[in-house]
Amino acid sequence: MKIVKKILILLLIALVGIQFYRPAKNNAEYREVAAFEQETKPSKEVLTLLESKCYDCHSNKSTYPWYAEVAPISLWIGHHIEEGNEHFNVSKWETYSDKKKDHKLEELIEEVEEGEMPLKSYTLLHGNITDTEKQALLTWAQEARKTYKH
Repeated sequence: MKIVKKILILLLIALVGIQFYRPAKNNAEYREVAAFEQETKPSKEVLTLLESKCYDCHSNKSTYPWYAEVAPISLWIGHHIEEGNEHFNVSKWETYSDKKKDHKLEELIEEVEEGEMPLKSYTLLHGNITDTEKQALLTWAQEARKTYKH
């Protein structure tokens, strides 16, 4: 019993200690998405979907929920945002070549079709996209890809 008590005390100390470590936040002054939106021309419905389900992890500015201040959740969310930006960052759209833009949209289509995006962990708290929203997103992305085909 004493060993269990010691382990629990160590875990509590670790949990309190980790609260002092804060991962860097994805907090640009504003969301730089104008070039992306201007080139890809999302409908109002798709734009709303992008703003509510995509931009937090795929742009240079995230809106953090209150629980993102509590470790280890803060570390987990920070990792997801960092990884999301590595794969697809609409704030860097202007820096991508046409070939890369086409590829990023192709990946978006694949991830959504396969049910990989949005992440299951995200949808648990924020809700999933409906079949209608999914189809609108896919149709928009397929149409936007035509801009970059030569």
